[in-house]
This record gives sequence, structure tokens and C-alpha cells, in this order.
Amino acid sequence: MSTQHIAGKRLGDRLILLAVIVLALIWVAPLIWVFGLSFKPNAELMRHTNVLFSPPFTLKNYTDILGNSSVFRWILNSAIVSLGQTFLTLVLCSLAGYGFARTEFPGKKVLYIAVLAGLAVPEQAVVIPLHHIFADLDLHNTYSALILPRLAAPFGVFLMTQYFKAVPKDIEEAALMDNTPRWKIFWRVVLPLSVPAQATLGIFTFLNAWNDYLWPLISASKPEMYTLTLGLATTQGNFAQSEGIGFLMAQAVFAGLPIFVIYLFFQKYIVSAVAGTTVR
Repeated sequence: MSTQHIAGKRLGDRLILLAVIVLALIWVAPLIWVFGLSFKPNAELMRHTNVLFSPPFTLKNYTDILGNSSVFRWILNSAIVSLGQTFLTLVLCSLAGYGFARTEFPGKKVLYIAVLAGLAVPEQAVVIPLHHIFADLDLHNTYSALILPRLAAPFGVFLMTQYFKAVPKDIEEAALMDNTPRWKIFWRVVLPLSVPAQATLGIFTFLNAWNDYLWPLISASKPEMYTLTLGLATTQGNFAQSEGIGFLMAQAVFAGLPIFVIYLFFQKYIVSAVAGTTVR
């Protein structure tokens, strides 16, 4: 390989790296702006919002959030709903994905197509039927009502099906020859290999559950059953767009921080799933 070719390749790599850095800065800039304004006094922001890095700074926006005694109840509700949705979605999608990928049964293709068709159904189209169902069952303002509707996860079934199809069948055939029950093969052999895909699905499910606003708005009418997103929205009065800009920014940071922390802990699983490798 010639010196000129090596130099050209290095220049190309540096240009790509520069482009990635520029795009990253563009993506991070709004987050920095939100985080910075959350520490600014609302009175200062009423005059102008181009004072991101200049004093004065304050923690009042955050103390106002924590000063609401209901906030920690809302955090608990969000944690219960998000963790419940994530766990049950992983269980159901893993079982369904393995069934579609490894077993044969009548109507398998038709059923799989019907599941994937759910990807084309917008959330808003099923809100009214869901409301009537849970109202008839008298389940509104319960954790069951906040969790169960989100367990229908066509994308999760598709993701796990494709991942299980990529697992070599030779791994299972050896166990089948020893007359090992299929559920043991799934639990002890196949499931541990799917940890990257499960982590990816789990993170996306948790994120969607934590940030969900539409269904809790419909199902949770009692303040003690509000999730964090719904509860924080109720604290925004008519002054929010003028006097309370810093308070709004603090709410955005407060609600998004748990998701950021969780992503930091599980990012290696997302990267490995995208790369098609296993986590060590």
C-alpha cells in the first residue's frame, strides 16, 4: 500500500471523525441549553434567555420540584409501572419470539403477520377501546391499567424472533438428542445467548414506559396514581411559558435523569446487539 494511499485514508478517517464530532455537538447543544436554563432564576429568564453561562444561578427550580410532597409518590408509580412493563414485555416477547423462530404450528405465518401488522396501528387509534375495556372492568387508577395495555409489543416480538433465528440450531440439537425438554433448552441454553437483544428491548421499553403521557393521562385520574410525567405536567400552570421557563427546564432534567443513568449502565448491551456480538 502506497504512502499516498495511506495518507488519503487517514485524511478520510479524520474528516469522518470531525463530522461525527460536529453532529454530536449539534445533538448535545439543546441538552446543554435545557440543563443550563434549569439553574437560572425565572425572573431573569423573563427578561431574556441568552444568559446561559452568566450568573446568577439558583437551585430554586429543583427545590420547588422536590418541595411537592407528591413527587416521590409519582416517582414510585413511574418506577413500578416502568419496571413492570419491562419485565412482562421481556417475558412475553422472549417466549413469543422463540416460538416463532424455533417451533412449527398451524397458522404460524398468518399469526406472525398479524402480530407485525400491529406495528402499523397508531397508539391513538386504540385509546378509546382501551378506555372502555378498563372502565368496564373497573381497573382505572390501578397499576394493572397502567401496565397491561403496553404489553402488546409487536416490535419486541419481531426483535426477539429475528435474534433467536440467528442463534445456530446446532446448539439446541445436541440438547434435543439428550431428550432435554424444550423449555429447559430455552431457559438454560438459548435465553442466556439473547441477553444483548433483551437488554436493548428492555431499555427501549423502560424508556417508553417512563416517558408515557397519553395513556396515564386517560387512565390515572387520581393524583396518588399519577406517573412522574403526568404529575409534573399538572404542576405547570398558565405561567409556565413566561415566569416558569427555568422550572420547566428543571422538570425536563428531573424526569430524564433516570433514563440517562440507566442508559449509561446498559449501553454496552445496546452496542453489542447492534454489532451482532455477545457481551463479555
